[in-house]
Amino acid sequence: MIELRPFGGIGHANHGWLDARHHFSFADYHDRARMNWGNLRVWNDDTIGPKSGFPAHPHRDMEIITYVRTGAITHRDSLGNQGRTAAGDVQVMSAGTGITHAEYNVEDEATTLFQIWIQPTRQGEAPGWGAREFPKGDRSGQLVVLASGYAEDADALPIRTTARLVAGTIRAGETVDYVLGAERKGYLVPATGRIRVNGVEADARDGLAIADEDTIAITAIEDSEVVLVDTL
Repeated sequence: MIELRPFGGIGHANHGWLDARHHFSFADYHDRARMNWGNLRVWNDDTIGPKSGFPAHPHRDMEIITYVRTGAITHRDSLGNQGRTAAGDVQVMSAGTGITHAEYNVEDEATTLFQIWIQPTRQGEAPGWGAREFPKGDRSGQLVVLASGYAEDADALPIRTTARLVAGTIRAGETVDYVLGAERKGYLVPATGRIRVNGVEADARDGLAIADEDTIAITAIEDSEVVLVDTL
């Protein structure tokens, strides 16, 4: 089963400095049919204006992944961590027992990113933060695990849940297969381009909610960048 969720039909809130689209219920956007997808709780598609951002605010008991599409985001938190995550790179914050952080676009241009929240399956642990560069050239024509709760994904940023964040770039006409497993759920968004997944077509920033599919075949109709959460 693959359900197409067109970009034009997801939640939307424009705060001036922040233009946010919500694939799942978030803040003032509420849809009982879109509360979560397995352990995936939030997928926000944010455009953050230059010299603006989120002031310090708290989180706990959530795995928060930021996938930067264009520009860069600068992170500061109550643990003393500070870092700049640029386009194509990923940062992970395990909120654990509690953390306060701020996220700012200190650049002269708008930053676009996906912010993804996944419910943890391990709780009561100290908070943590990490970031990593993942050059797009290294994931051309393939899907690469960027964050994972599984020990076998040794090169990925660790998260405390039974999920993976996977991304790749696919040239027009190419097909990449991904073994999901019929017992798992996937949520896939093309950041750019146009794709076909097991016969279902999606444009850039559409969502595809996937269940009961052992393997998915992702064909790029146009040169595309795809991001996938694979979760229980």
